[in-house]
Amino acid sequence: MWNDWQTDSYEGQTSELVKIKGYQDDEINAYVARPNGTGPYPAVVLLHHMPGWDEFCRETARRFADHGYIVICPNLYERFGHGTPVDVAAKARGEGGVSDESVVADAKASLDYLKGLSNCTGKVAVLGHCSGGRHSYLAACRITGFSAIIDYWGGNVIMPPDRITEKQPVSPIEYTKDLSCPILGIFGNDDQNPNPAEVDILEQELKKFSKQYEFNRYDGAGHGFFYYDRPSYRQEQSNDGWEKVWTFFENHLSTSK
Repeated sequence: MWNDWQTDSYEGQTSELVKIKGYQDDEINAYVARPNGTGPYPAVVLLHHMPGWDEFCRETARRFADHGYIVICPNLYERFGHGTPVDVAAKARGEGGVSDESVVADAKASLDYLKGLSNCTGKVAVLGHCSGGRHSYLAACRITGFSAIIDYWGGNVIMPPDRITEKQPVSPIEYTKDLSCPILGIFGNDDQNPNPAEVDILEQELKKFSKQYEFNRYDGAGHGFFYYDRPSYRQEQSNDGWEKVWTFFENHLSTSK
């Protein structure tokens, strides 16, 4: 929770780049932020958004670490080369994006990395914003071992036929029956991808397969309303969304639950 600590308690964290073996055994970079201390701590796989492996993702990782979570954020765009996040993301988009198979394998490698840490409780969530929300949904359906998922306005979870590509051959909603853990959804009602009607469809699919879910929909907010560095930012809605996140994680990642 926000400001929910004692002023005399120890606080500290470490962040660094590590190497993991991802899709096709490729060695990729991953950003890790972790609390200093013996733990054990629950953990998070953070899948970055379409703008890339950027400062927002790193700051988000550090915020979760500040609240007692070990976080790994793999560079899903590693195979497109290196440069600024903006340049690499543009190259990735120009080549049709990253393949779903690559994302799932990199997410699995990240999960395995966390579960292999001696100070991890073994309870791991997956989350992402924008395309990262889509990728998180895909990962939580196709990988076993996650304890929770947060989908922040994941676009293209529902894909009409004209959006299906060789790299994205299946609409993630088609995997809903295999969703392996509770899901928290955070959406803006002014968003166009996903729009409110698509969120309704996703909710109905979750109900159809009796999945445990919680959706929070915000009026006056569109796509990316957590992005404090952009005009899309909405302070009130974002702050409320963060509170929903902390409560959800307490309910599903705590070892006392």
